[in-house]
Amino acid sequence: MKRLQTISGDIMIGVQMDLISEDKLSQMTAMEKIRMILDGVKEGKILVLERGLTPSEEAKLIEMTMTEITPDEFAGIEIESYPSKKNQKLLDKLFRKTVLRTRLTVIGPANQLKTLKKDRDLISALVSSQ
Repeated sequence: MKRLQTISGDIMIGVQMDLISEDKLSQMTAMEKIRMILDGVKEGKILVLERGLTPSEEAKLIEMTMTEITPDEFAGIEIESYPSKKNQKLLDKLFRKTVLRTRLTVIGPANQLKTLKKDRDLISALVSSQ
């Protein structure tokens, strides 16, 4: 649990959730995204990415997470994404070009975020205070 001060000056206790836009992510390199995610999760934040990571970015995130796990400080990450969606534009259909779009992704500390249910259009998760 964190003590957070709101814009209005109120003090609240809770878990911080950062909602990160597709525009912000598109301006970042793969390593910048991964570093931002790891740093945020290490601070105990839950991150929601409007557009998820590419498969190679996700693999690199998992690889880097494994190297940074420490028994008493950082338990790792929990990551869930909606399944990929194929681009259905007319020109792409004519030229048989399929583009996989990664959809919304939720990432948080493994010891605070637990996935309860996941299907094509719903990710249900429990956020605990540790």
